[in-house]
Amino acid sequence: MLYTGLARHSGMHMTEAILEVTRLAKMYDQALAVDAISFSVHRGEIVGLLGPNGAGKTTTLNMLLGVLEPTAGTIRIAGFDVHKERSRALARTNFAAIYAQVPGNLTVFQNLYIFGLLYGVADLRARMPGLLHEFELDAFRNTKCGLLSSGEQTRVHLAKATMNRPRLLLLDEPTASLDPSAARIIREKIRSFATDDGMGVLWTSHNMHEVEAVCDRVLFLSHGKVLLAGDPRTLPQAHGKQNLEELFITVAREPLSLELE
Repeated sequence: MLYTGLARHSGMHMTEAILEVTRLAKMYDQALAVDAISFSVHRGEIVGLLGPNGAGKTTTLNMLLGVLEPTAGTIRIAGFDVHKERSRALARTNFAAIYAQVPGNLTVFQNLYIFGLLYGVADLRARMPGLLHEFELDAFRNTKCGLLSSGEQTRVHLAKATMNRPRLLLLDEPTASLDPSAARIIREKIRSFATDDGMGVLWTSHNMHEVEAVCDRVLFLSHGKVLLAGDPRTLPQAHGKQNLEELFITVAREPLSLELE
């Protein structure tokens, strides 16, 4: 089944699919890590990719990024097949995660400028002041990234991840190490990427309160399969749970009970 949906916050009645995943699978030796999953992310939509550790989330992200080759299935980003038109597809994609650190011995400006060169950003030098200002990094322009706080580093990661104006933004636990105030600022920034810039965002998180606040739709993975999909504010009640956290725990501990519903 191909799960689709419209952006709840954007106010758009019809949106184009930025990401289309069809029967995507990945096998390691005899272990099936991702089992023929299909889903989409639309322009202006934030989709939460949820599930316990080992459910297949990171493997899925790595296939979307072209880091891993799928065993089967197709991935299309902004209409381009990642297998057949890799450079065109990935040029319209970017990624941020707390574990994907930028070089700590380079300054904020140096890091962003080098990544801008790698991404082929047009008029890069002229664009740098606006980029630093947008992410409130002016004061840290000449600070080495290894000396920044977690919140400051997260802003650098997001600046890096959006400087090529991607159509698809992949985020793996982007606020995991942040205090509640800093996390809220980052969530608002990411929400603006979808609402104002029309990015499609695929977001993994273990913070279910955060997911309820920011995501338009969620996909629950269990043992490499999409077990559940829907609006994070109504999906728990549809399965007899009080909230998304309770539903997450059930997916992690008793997924068969949900499959039988």
